[in-house]
Amino acid sequence: MSLRHCLLPCVRGLAPGCFALVMASGIVAIDAHQHGLTRVALLLLGFNLVAYAGLLLATLARLALFGAGIARDLRDPARAAGFLTFSAGSCVLASQCLLLVHWPLLAWSLALAALLTWLVLLPRFIVTLVQAARQARLVRAIGGGWLIAVVATQGLAIAAILLATPGSPWREGLAVLALAWFVFGSLLYLPLIGLIVWRLLRRPLRPRDLTPPYWITMGALAISTLAGSLLVQHADAAAVLARWRPLLVVATATAWSVATAWIPLLLALWSWRARALPLRHSREDWTIVFPLGMYTVGSFELARALDLAWLQAVPRVGVWVSLAAWALVASGGARRGWRLLRVAAWRRARSA
Repeated sequence: MSLRHCLLPCVRGLAPGCFALVMASGIVAIDAHQHGLTRVALLLLGFNLVAYAGLLLATLARLALFGAGIARDLRDPARAAGFLTFSAGSCVLASQCLLLVHWPLLAWSLALAALLTWLVLLPRFIVTLVQAARQARLVRAIGGGWLIAVVATQGLAIAAILLATPGSPWREGLAVLALAWFVFGSLLYLPLIGLIVWRLLRRPLRPRDLTPPYWITMGALAISTLAGSLLVQHADAAAVLARWRPLLVVATATAWSVATAWIPLLLALWSWRARALPLRHSREDWTIVFPLGMYTVGSFELARALDLAWLQAVPRVGVWVSLAAWALVASGGARRGWRLLRVAAWRRARSA
């Protein structure tokens, strides 16, 4: 069995939300950078660049070889939002390029790629939801993964405000765009979380229904906290930001408070799930790592924006939690990959 035959099943079965790995690794790297763990941050940046390139090539290969499968996923309300992890992951990687190293050209390229895919994929996701509602398939498909739409939108807001550097001719325009994306992302959270809560109330939650993407209920608010905090810090970038500063402070503090309230609930639900089902590695586990890292980074920037010294205690502990979560999920993925390689090698030896 050739390497090509080993890789083809992986390409065919590539999950729409595969770029959650890039999102998680990127935010944990930024988290480490904020706390002076420079070598760890740079190692994660290197890992993320390789992972992003590999997943992009695999996605393009799937599009070329198995385009019908991608079309089916785009029409599936349970999977369509996963494609927006590409936009969100591109924004996180762009932020890494600006915060960890000075690579503005690559950051601009990643941000533009994120914007173009967001402009295509978000309307497609909305159309998918409308079509599913007409076919009475909506309730079964509702899940935490839908909130990737909010994460991708707020990711664009963060990338825009970070690219609005002093002296740039685009500074004020980027600041206005960042504000628009922040407001839109915050408003988008409301109907989506409303549908998720409605689904949980309408149908009793079973342990197997509680999948890792439900952690994005908190992660979407955490990235809103980060976006709002950066807007508050960069209020001098545009006159409109200065006028909106009081409302930005209220909206950002509210997002952080609700995100904090989600954490004990999610931990309780996950404890209940762990008692009913065995703990096993899943590719979706990166959607747990990302909210944990984003909550820490958002808390760090909120403390800076509002000059809250007491809040710094949260990221000082959170950085180790997010690093441990990343290491745990990465080790599980490495073991899974090693097993798959051994099986492929065994099959190849048998066919020789």
